[in-house]
Amino acid sequence: MSVEARLERRDRSSSIEFAPIRSEPAYRQVADQLRDRILDRTLRDGDRLPPETELAHQFGVHRSTVREALRELQSGGLLVRRPGSKRFAVTRPTPSLIAQGVSRALALHEVTYLDVWEALTILEPPIAESAAHRRTRASLERIGAAAQRFAEDHADTELAAQHVAAFFRAIGEATRNRVLILAQEPLLQLLQPSLRAMIDRVPQARARILTAQRRIREALERGNADEARDWMSRHIRDFRRGHELAGLATTHCPSPAGVAPGPPESRTRIRQR
Repeated sequence: MSVEARLERRDRSSSIEFAPIRSEPAYRQVADQLRDRILDRTLRDGDRLPPETELAHQFGVHRSTVREALRELQSGGLLVRRPGSKRFAVTRPTPSLIAQGVSRALALHEVTYLDVWEALTILEPPIAESAAHRRTRASLERIGAAAQRFAEDHADTELAAQHVAAFFRAIGEATRNRVLILAQEPLLQLLQPSLRAMIDRVPQARARILTAQRRIREALERGNADEARDWMSRHIRDFRRGHELAGLATTHCPSPAGVAPGPPESRTRIRQR
């Protein structure tokens, strides 16, 4: 190799930059290991963790470090402290809690009410169709109760928006498909503020929601999947029309209240009691 080639190679390698190695805080490493054991089902829903002092001994850290790790997992919906118990237990994060982070991210990405409407158009009619096939007497009662709440109490804008979201939620639950339920929830959290913004500006909005909910409910009760899908499509189209009439279609969605998540990776054997 010539001198010029060696010099060029040395210059090229000396220009490469590397990021400094950062050591994670101890509480984050403890949280990561506990999270791993929850996600790989070593620790299952309802299992109680050992006391903080025992965890601190196993991990070789201070009790305050363990406490900080447990707080992080609690805020992420993976741990809960039952009434009357000093120890944490493993729990499943609710769809609402999982969706809050997604809803917040969507709002930060400046999604508009029109974006939400388009997503609902893709998701909600098949959910209604699936619900018609898989509904049970209990799920029909929940759907009927949600529709009844809106029918009896829709004068207040905030409550009206909550009742509409609850109606969609009840139909999603009737599918008994956890993926659909989790996929639906972030959109419903953004639907509520969009309804609050629109419903008082469009005089016929409440009446049209009442009609759509009644027709969807009747189709679900009969198990008529095509009709349930068709009326859900009309219902979602009405939302778009309402936002256009209110001049809100391209308005950005506000961010709902949120919760923070967290990562994984690492190992230490955890004994249960």
